[in-house]
Formats: sequence, structure tokens, C-alpha cells
Amino acid sequence: MNAALAGLHHVTAIASDPQRNLDFYVGLLGLRLVKRTVNFDDPGTYHFYFGDARGTPGTILTFFPWPGARRGVRGAGQVAATAFAIPEGSVGFWLERCQAQRVRVERAPARFGEEMLRLADPDGLPLELVVTAAALSAVSPAVQPWAESTVPAAHALRGFHSVTLGPLGGGERTAALLTEIFGYQRVREEAGKRWRFAAAAAGKEGVGRLVDLLIAPEDSPGHVAAGSVHHVAFRVADEAQQRAWRERLLGLGYHVSPVMDRTYFRSIYFREPGGVLFELATDAPGFTVDEAPEELGTHLRLPPAMERERAQIEQILPAITLPRA
Repeated sequence: MNAALAGLHHVTAIASDPQRNLDFYVGLLGLRLVKRTVNFDDPGTYHFYFGDARGTPGTILTFFPWPGARRGVRGAGQVAATAFAIPEGSVGFWLERCQAQRVRVERAPARFGEEMLRLADPDGLPLELVVTAAALSAVSPAVQPWAESTVPAAHALRGFHSVTLGPLGGGERTAALLTEIFGYQRVREEAGKRWRFAAAAAGKEGVGRLVDLLIAPEDSPGHVAAGSVHHVAFRVADEAQQRAWRERLLGLGYHVSPVMDRTYFRSIYFREPGGVLFELATDAPGFTVDEAPEELGTHLRLPPAMERERAQIEQILPAITLPRA
């Protein structure tokens, strides 16, 4: 078994209005709607997957849009921010684009020497755009910007830069999970308030390789709802490795779900010591298992077991229009 994880696979969050969610992530951020399906545990609700042109692991932000969902409450046991990498020279472009569409955006102080912008989606989900020198070089072969996006490739989002977990009262147990079990390396620290970890197995410039822990006084627990991250998924190569990881985590005392078939990957879930729900997801079979690459996201896809209920599901789901990116 490979003793180290290869970085982030996807991040899943909760939204309210599905059309507004589409308009923001496709229309503003220029991501591709890679898959339009349903929440397998609640098939009356959409599950949207946004990413690069191919749905590359490490680029995928997904949403359960529940119409009318209340806003979540910030607090302990949550993801504080999800960050995308952008190429050098892109800050001005994104400031102008967000301001033109009346999306509040601000320059944030540089973090570990990297320039960054801070914004939020329509449900208040905290997002960051971080200037990454490698975004047009070493990372580019792994991340393919969507050719039909109105965001020029020179400024396109290049997959995940990082996720920030916290606030955490101490963070030592979460840090130990990342380093001693997941094989991450602790690489930076910011005045004792932020610890940065990198997935060594992802390579020095790998997409989605960073996890930050935000160290702050113990906070009251947050409530996950609209504008909150539901879970963070990490990459495993295949089902054999996933089974080995499950046995290892069970042996360490974690409560781990059975393997679940999500059609595009297989998943197991458990909560890390700080309270965030973690998933280990396989790279295969990927998003082209039921759609050709050029058709990704254009049709509602259902798992085979739900096909007999398609007419009923389609009647329940809200009508949506795919925006022009």
C-alpha cells in the first residue's frame, strides 16, 4: 500500500438556489459543469460537479443545491476557505471581472509570499484565488482549462491551491493525522496561527497538494448548511488502495463508512479529529464513464439503479439553464 495520499480529489459544499450556483461557477469563475447528476442519498436534489475540461481530480468543486436552504453557521469543525490557484498576472483580471458582475472581492494580505484575492459565492461560501507561479508551467499538463469558457486560459482557475481547516483549538491531532497517517509534510507556519501541510506524493507543484490548519482559540461548533463545505475528499489511486486505507483507519480507531459507489469514483468517509468530514475517493473510473468528453455536463445523468425513476426525478428537480461561461 502507498503510505501517502496524493492530495485533494474534490471538495463538496452546500448551496441554495441551483441556477444561481450555476451562474456563479460557470458564468463568473468559468469552470466547466463536468457532471449534472443527483444527490445519491437524496435524489430529489441536484449534485453539480464543476472543474476543468476533463474533470481532473484536484480541480473538482461539487455542490448539493437545496432550494431555500438556510445559511450555515461558522465555527469549529468546518472548512474556513477553499482556494483555487490562478496564474501570475491574473489578479487585475479577476478584480475587474468580479467587480463588473457586482461580486464583492478584495485583495488579501500575501500568505507565505503568495498574492491572493478573497471573495464569497452567493451563499457566502468563502473562496480564495491564490497566485501560483507554477499555474502555467508544471501544473498545466495536469489541468486543462475549458476551451468554451469566456475566461481566457491565461487567467483560468488551475485547480485547487489548498483548503483551510479550522479554527482549531490546538490542531495537534489533526496535524498528526495529516503527517503520520496521510503522509503529508509540515512545510510552513505563520506566527503560530496557520500551519501548512503539503502532500509529498503529489510532487512539488502538484495540483491540490496543500492543506492549511487555522489555529485559533476554541470556538463553538459550526453548523453545516448553505455556504458551508460538507466534506473534503482526498485522492487514492484505486479500490485496492482504498480498501487498505479503510482497514488502516479502522485499526486506528476511526469510524469509517463502508465503501460507497458514487459512479465516478468509490468513496469512504470518516471525521478527522477537528470534526471535518473527510472522504477518500478513487481516481477511477472518472467522469467519462457515462458521457463522452465533449458532452460532459450537458445531460442529467443518473446511476443505473435510479434510471427507472427518471421521469419522477426530473419532475421534482428545479428547471435550470446552463449559462454561457
